[in-house]
Amino acid sequence: MDKQMGDEPNSQTWRNKIISVTPPQQLVMRVIQYGSCSIPSFQFQECSFSRKKVGTIEAIKSNLSNSDAKRANLSARKKERIELPKHDGTGGDNKSLHISEFLSHKSGIEAMLNKRALQSFESIDSNIYRCTLPQVQLLNFEVAPVLTLQVNPTREDCIVKMLSCKFEGSDLVEQQNEHFSASMVNCITWDTVGSQPFLDVDVKLNISLEIYTMPFTMLPTSAVETPGNIMMQALVDRLVPLLLQQLLQDYDDWVRQHQRSLA
Repeated sequence: MDKQMGDEPNSQTWRNKIISVTPPQQLVMRVIQYGSCSIPSFQFQECSFSRKKVGTIEAIKSNLSNSDAKRANLSARKKERIELPKHDGTGGDNKSLHISEFLSHKSGIEAMLNKRALQSFESIDSNIYRCTLPQVQLLNFEVAPVLTLQVNPTREDCIVKMLSCKFEGSDLVEQQNEHFSASMVNCITWDTVGSQPFLDVDVKLNISLEIYTMPFTMLPTSAVETPGNIMMQALVDRLVPLLLQQLLQDYDDWVRQHQRSLA
């Protein structure tokens, strides 16, 4: 036979090869579970991919390495409405217990970002926060997802934007860093229909992936977009209701604590 056999690669070379053919979406899915809802109230779930140690990935810069490369654009959106509990104010000041007051309060912002589930939480500006999730083990590597989130609460709404997404770890896969971009917006509004107050959540998640590795470059873009969109939508559909449940529980706890402090 004419087929030539090369030397058996050592473990490090083989590991590099594995990482070099890993499409970025397999790494991005690690952060979707947090970024799509700004509330990591669960453990990371293993998807049907192998996982690799990642370096630092800037998500919002949109500085994909090759402007002519084939790209897959993934998106997911989820709208949800839930009834708000009716809380009586104290001293005749009903607004003091309104959901808008809670989301403008430190406790409400921490609830939005689910501080209790984070490895670290740091305020880096008046309304910008660096959120580091617990490290996850991917094969023999450790990965720490880091998000920079902006929270803008007003009397009418509260908007959470993902300003950056990073995976902190080894330098081994830093070449992957420029091959995707991501954005997320979570818009929370409230209204009253009749006498019943409601809370509305609208989450939008978009990811652009550069397709540059075999065999994906030989396939149509839909081969990446179709399963990617299905997975992203399933995650968002699952997590938005969890966001609302946890947020309402924290809101109720805050109201009760407020009432006890004035008793």
